[in-house]
Amino acid sequence: MQTLKRVSVALIASTFMALTMQCGIASAKDPKIDIGYVDNGLNLSASQWTRDPATGSFTPFVEGSSAGSDDPNQYLADTHCRADGPDTKDPGCDALECPATATGGEEGTPVIWKESPKAITNPGWTDWIPVSGPTCLYDPEPENVLANIAARILTDFRQLPINPGTLEAQPFPHTLKGGPTNFYTTAAEQAFDLTILGQTVHLTATPANHSYSFGDGTTLGPTPATGYPIPETEWLSNQTRTSHIYTNTGNYPATLTTNFTGTYSVNNGPPLPINGTLDITTPAKTIHVWKTEKALVADTCQENPNSWGCPGAETR
Repeated sequence: MQTLKRVSVALIASTFMALTMQCGIASAKDPKIDIGYVDNGLNLSASQWTRDPATGSFTPFVEGSSAGSDDPNQYLADTHCRADGPDTKDPGCDALECPATATGGEEGTPVIWKESPKAITNPGWTDWIPVSGPTCLYDPEPENVLANIAARILTDFRQLPINPGTLEAQPFPHTLKGGPTNFYTTAAEQAFDLTILGQTVHLTATPANHSYSFGDGTTLGPTPATGYPIPETEWLSNQTRTSHIYTNTGNYPATLTTNFTGTYSVNNGPPLPINGTLDITTPAKTIHVWKTEKALVADTCQENPNSWGCPGAETR
């Protein structure tokens, strides 16, 4: 008689990630997917994930919920490492070696990420289709490693050397009172590869919103608008979405705060959302606001360097 086997795989819900990051404690009641042989085949049941097709973020699937309605699939990480059923093991699992990453450490466990139609509330083994893997999970209890990473991922995210980009202005460093000054940012998406709890974690930081502070008490945002450079011939006439008009002369320290969101994947798994964001402010950039005056002069600056309006001439 064939020996029955049973493997438990922990999936992470966003509500669980919020709880573990606040409390720093993994609950024994975390949602699990149970995969095991029963008399009538392979039995699977538990909460699943859904993915937002626009952002790639994963959220818990709740029966009757509209969340993630554009994505017809739900997802799991299968430590059973089988591709097409209980009798067909993925050949990559046999070929995959998961040696210990440290002296005296434990070997890893091969897993495969799979998807199934979300409309199936209790998928059978034939409903799950491999989408990524096989890959290794390293943990004495591999079913817990994803939950443990989720509990600390926000802290790791906020310690990354993320480049906030720069705040640019046109014209700069001098601009004119009453005229448009065009501001824009060079903030961009950035990727990082980390090792967390012995796992390879790929993390992506994406600029989501920007808050412009023009130094004269006025602000713009938060807004997704990054702005863009314009030709010099348009500096005094083209008012962009991120332009600002200074109403008084003076020197103003302008700054930009960019709000970054993040996703992470563990050992080439699907991208999971980081439950929290990171705000980074650029160093201040001083904008010198001048005013214009008109006057009639008798000669040019070449003819008379001390003539009104010439560089270095005394103000009259």
